[in-house]
Amino acid sequence: MLSAYRKGSTRGSAQHAAIVRYLVAATLARGADAGAAAGLVLLAVSPATHLGDGAKAGALLAVGLTAPHLLGPWLARRLDGARDGRVVLAVAFGAYGGALAVATMLLGRASLALAAGAVVCAGACGPLLTGGLSSRLAGLAGSGDRAKRRAEGWDAVSYGLAGTLGPAVVAALAAVTTPVAGLLALAGAAVVAAAVVLTLPRGARPGGAESDPLTVRAAVRLVAVHGPLRRVSAATAVTAFSFGGFAVIAVVLAERLGAGAGAGASLVAAFGLGNLAGSLLVTAVPLRGEPELLTSRTVAVMGAMLALCAIAPSFPLAVAAFALAGASNAPFMTATLAARSRYSPPRARAQVFVSLAGAKVASASAGTAVAGAAIGLGPRALLAAGAALTAGAAAGTVLDRRRDGELARSSSAPG
Repeated sequence: MLSAYRKGSTRGSAQHAAIVRYLVAATLARGADAGAAAGLVLLAVSPATHLGDGAKAGALLAVGLTAPHLLGPWLARRLDGARDGRVVLAVAFGAYGGALAVATMLLGRASLALAAGAVVCAGACGPLLTGGLSSRLAGLAGSGDRAKRRAEGWDAVSYGLAGTLGPAVVAALAAVTTPVAGLLALAGAAVVAAAVVLTLPRGARPGGAESDPLTVRAAVRLVAVHGPLRRVSAATAVTAFSFGGFAVIAVVLAERLGAGAGAGASLVAAFGLGNLAGSLLVTAVPLRGEPELLTSRTVAVMGAMLALCAIAPSFPLAVAAFALAGASNAPFMTATLAARSRYSPPRARAQVFVSLAGAKVASASAGTAVAGAAIGLGPRALLAAGAALTAGAAAGTVLDRRRDGELARSSSAPG
């Protein structure tokens, strides 16, 4: 009995150590990804690059970093079929860091097309830094729903830390030295993450040693046809669209509330801190229940928080509302990670994770564009529209689940 206890204790310690290394790699890699767009824009508008229209060039580079996420499923298929997924992830992380460093050194010293090409190469690796890495978490978390939910909570923490620290590091280094230093620091972080990933347990090949991964078309069709995955994917895309314009809306809302446009950064920071606090909470107290149902409930809460942001009468209350909106995003993120893990077949796990992550990035970019184009309607109107859209997504998942249940009952009915 004592031997069994020691063996279980050793196994538990090894799992904890693996989770810690996973979090280090995830925070470094995702921090590089989160801060790269801001760093490229800062470098493009810097006088040192001698670009004619730095703002336009920076926007082009930011698009070049995010648009290749649509290629994610094809890269993820390599991860699903790899005998050792750590190597695929490490190569992607290292390539991201290398390409970002090359783009940094080319910008202002060579043609913009060459720098943009390097940025696109980095962006093509981006999906494996986010959804691709998350798809490996289930093999490290151990058995039992509670252990898996806690690990997924920590994964959400890594996203929160990365989203806060990545842009902060590049901005701080840009202010003290130059944007080049900030971008090279991010590139170095991605390379270090590649080394850390290789120290993770290898884990079994998804689906068994002899199985081949699903084709990309089959994996995408699976997301569309499988009820829980379809609903979680739709909810993810809609909420990403609704929250995509938060930074744009925050600047105008702060100005309308008399705090000045510069105070918009405080609203964005409040959202980030709320998200981080919520992530820590769902890690300490893991969510319980069916992931799909949790997703519907958390989407409804997010819609309510957006409504609070829309009606906040003063700047301090707006800060509180944005913090609550950020906190509501944390359990939603954890629930969607749990849903991807629960409902993804082993032969397409990475493809499902990356497809949903890609849809989220694309929807958030569309939300940002729409918010920028429609900001003349006023920040409160856009927040209210986002709240209605998000609440509609929650209701849509409920109705679609009910429809699936009715179809299942009618098909199983005798005669």
